[in-house]
Amino acid sequence: MNGATRCELGREPYCNMYMKTISTGLLDSNCYIIGDKNSAVVIDAGADHAEVLQILESQHLSLEYIVLTHAHIDHVLNAGKLRDAAGARVVIHEDDAPLLGDPVLNCSAMFGLNKVFGPADILVKDGDSINVGGINLQFIHTPGHTPGSICVLAGNELFSGDTLFRLGVGRTDLGAGSVQKLEASLGRLMELDDSIIVYPGHGPATNIGYERRNNPLAGDY
Repeated sequence: MNGATRCELGREPYCNMYMKTISTGLLDSNCYIIGDKNSAVVIDAGADHAEVLQILESQHLSLEYIVLTHAHIDHVLNAGKLRDAAGARVVIHEDDAPLLGDPVLNCSAMFGLNKVFGPADILVKDGDSINVGGINLQFIHTPGHTPGSICVLAGNELFSGDTLFRLGVGRTDLGAGSVQKLEASLGRLMELDDSIIVYPGHGPATNIGYERRNNPLAGDY
């Protein structure tokens, strides 16, 4: 989806919410720009920061937060540059905060980059939320892919990071994952309404009902 509003899609409660997806980051990770009332949040900052800034400027949006669904390099690569350029605050779950400074656990060592990222500005836990314009973003702790993986719920839309994909789920073999915790997290997500639209960290959008019926790893819930 490129720059569509909820009014165009007929989705409530945030029908005027601007959203754009950029899928050009490392490993084709999805970077989401969400805006309302001249304020914006970026969910996962793997895309080129200059491109993100250009979009924000074109939409007259001021970036307030950079939310990281987890601390792997393909989702955090340009968070620091974006924070420095826009003056935004970086948000991450408290259990993934240590991964930012560990090249093995943030997976940058896998690519020979050995990156150490600066600490986040805001550490959150399950049930916390932030407001951007008129949008409430609620954080759901979904460990398994990483200890501090989160999904971000905004009305009828869920940004699932690498916890849940269309017909797939996140890996648990990257150094800090857990099959058991991922299974529990998937069970929790499957309790959401079928109509919830899912925007994952990689690949196309889906919805909870479709995944419950068709995802071989989530369909038991």
